[in-house]
Amino acid sequence: MPSDMPQRADAPQLARAIGPVQLTLYALGSMLGSGIYGLVGKAAGIVGNAVWLSFVSALFAAMLTALAYASLGSRYPRAGGAAYVAERAFGLPILSFVVGLALVCSGLASVATQSRVFALSLAQALGVEQIPIEALVIGFLLLMAGIVFRGIRESMWVNVTSTIIEATGLLIVIAVGISYWGSVDYFELPPEEADAGTALLILQGSILTFFAFIGFEDTYNVAEEVKNPERSLPIAVISAMLIATVLYIAVAISAVSVVPYQQLAEAPAPLAAVMEHAAPEFPSLILTIITMFAVGNTALLNYITASRMLYGMSNQGLLPTVVGRVHASRQTPHVAVLILLLILVPLSLSGTIAQLATATVLLLMFVFAVVNASLFVLKRRPGEPPGQFEVPAFVPLLGAILCVVLLGIRMASGDSTAPLIAGAMIASILLIYALVRRGNNMPPA
Repeated sequence: MPSDMPQRADAPQLARAIGPVQLTLYALGSMLGSGIYGLVGKAAGIVGNAVWLSFVSALFAAMLTALAYASLGSRYPRAGGAAYVAERAFGLPILSFVVGLALVCSGLASVATQSRVFALSLAQALGVEQIPIEALVIGFLLLMAGIVFRGIRESMWVNVTSTIIEATGLLIVIAVGISYWGSVDYFELPPEEADAGTALLILQGSILTFFAFIGFEDTYNVAEEVKNPERSLPIAVISAMLIATVLYIAVAISAVSVVPYQQLAEAPAPLAAVMEHAAPEFPSLILTIITMFAVGNTALLNYITASRMLYGMSNQGLLPTVVGRVHASRQTPHVAVLILLLILVPLSLSGTIAQLATATVLLLMFVFAVVNASLFVLKRRPGEPPGQFEVPAFVPLLGAILCVVLLGIRMASGDSTAPLIAGAMIASILLIYALVRRGNNMPPA
């Protein structure tokens, strides 16, 4: 069982300020993110006009893990939930520590990546290329840290606004492309790949589009700031998944209807290419601004997730107590926010983010496998209290198996750089664990 270390009764607590609608938009914003704006082209290069089928099959694959997170959220609604349930299920602090810091690393890589994308987009939009990108990156990170420190209410309103704007961008693409619907064969595969078989190509596309649905982890980590989380978390996760699926399928159909999938695959900005073909009079600056909101929203949500993970791990006794301190007036984990900022600034300026981001995808698949396995173990444990939202035991079991399979495919289909970086990150996490355990006199794992 996890070694919880609850705060003093008079210590500041996180504010429960998130309602069900805000939480649904929070989950949706995390899923939409900035990835879909480039993902459609990459997937079309693999699957051709049948790219929409990859989103359908990816939904079923991602829904297994999403349902596991929804069930766990209704059972154990707390920050750092993935690390908590891993230790609760397996009783191994070292596993919980690796899971927690793996998610923190993923968040850091995402925020660092988005900071550079945002800075480049801002420089282009304002025509201020003479300003050093490094200055814009640092300014962006300070803004993100300031919003997260300011409060969860303020962060939620920024997220709601950004999510509506980025969803509007997708709706615009759908609107300009809908008149082209029916103009192509939506089951057409690339002829050079057709011999591989339809099912195999759809599977390959699904592996790529699977990551367009990731967002349930972000939602789980704000559980202590949600009103009635046992009920709101499952509703938000499932609703966001379904809304995102409808948007993704409609965008995919619009994209291949307007632009041949061969050109779509080569386009650096696929949805911008769709707009140029279907609505050349539409101001490109608007798309740039929408993309900036999507990028900023992704960074904000990952910053929040990483800070709550550090906070939750501190309350479990896995990190020093000071990391879990909550600001008296702002009711946010200000120490964790500051620690992340101090790491993010040099990381964002290092220029090696792309490889780090690729490696963290492998860590995410590992975490999802552990979380699914944790729910499977907890459901079979006598006396373990059920939640308000329960799923059959085969759901987390299949989810764990699928995540392991996807992890293996990702490792086998790319070069060895990402697995080596992921291995080095895990080794670093284990070293940090040894140092923290020695400093805190923690029992052996």
